[in-house]
Amino acid sequence: MTLIRKLLSVAVLSALSAGAGAASSLNLANYSVTGNYTIDSLGELGLEASAVTYARDRGSLFVVGDEGLGVIELSLTGQVLSSMEFSGWPATSTNNDAEGLTYLGNGVLVVAEERLQDAYRFTYVAGGSVDLAKADSVSIGATVGNVGTEGISYDPRDGSFVSVKQDNPQALLAGGLTFAQGGGVSTMQTLFSGTSLFGLASLSDVQTLSPVDALAGTSAADNLLILSLDSRLLVEIDRSGQVLSSFDLSGITNQAIEGVTIDEKGIIYLVAEDSGTPNSRLFVLTPVPEPAGWAMSLAGLALIAPLARRTRRTA
Repeated sequence: MTLIRKLLSVAVLSALSAGAGAASSLNLANYSVTGNYTIDSLGELGLEASAVTYARDRGSLFVVGDEGLGVIELSLTGQVLSSMEFSGWPATSTNNDAEGLTYLGNGVLVVAEERLQDAYRFTYVAGGSVDLAKADSVSIGATVGNVGTEGISYDPRDGSFVSVKQDNPQALLAGGLTFAQGGGVSTMQTLFSGTSLFGLASLSDVQTLSPVDALAGTSAADNLLILSLDSRLLVEIDRSGQVLSSFDLSGITNQAIEGVTIDEKGIIYLVAEDSGTPNSRLFVLTPVPEPAGWAMSLAGLALIAPLARRTRRTA
């Protein structure tokens, strides 16, 4: 039966991949909530979850709170695996307002401070600590108030980044970041700037879709997920700014959803700060196969059925 189960899994996954590969959109309309997990507060380290990123080579998530106390590593179902503290921030960061987080691979993370609009690169060490004042860094934009950088995401195809500025004005930026001790060089360019970008009241996080295996080689791999706390929406846009699909978050929770990431299977992970409740939360959105995908799955099952019968006869 082990072989049969493996073959069934391959058939279903092949159908999903084929359906996504033919599309120019991830299509958030096909998603549903499949997970809702409490994030341990770990004292105060896990409070006010403001950003989340997926680590493919570890099969885990990293979460940061906007108090800027450190990073927590979580399983995909919200269990705490380890943590790392921030022992210091640059003196100019009076609020330590950690709002953006992205994973570069091999244990390397980048955290973005909202008001300074600076990003800091460091290597994660479970149980360790890092003084961000001494970490390699780069400025994404000028120092602003509590309306600055809310999200950052890495594109593993070419090493580029995208980031979003919350408001006054809203902005979506893309380009290169070179990190260095004392400050590196940014070639980030503003793609869009203004008010109500993409029909959203604010921009709270951004995620590239290039890491999704089924989108490789398609135009959809260039698309982005944009999260809006104030609009309570997750939208998919292309690089020209066209909204391709959306997911209404208003019915999930009353807590403030501030972070989004995605894994190679296209599963989406969202984090919400506690907002007066005892704990932050992790939500999981999973794609449901479209009818064409199910048809391919059934065709695959039909091919596997004779093999299953032969396996039973020879057992």
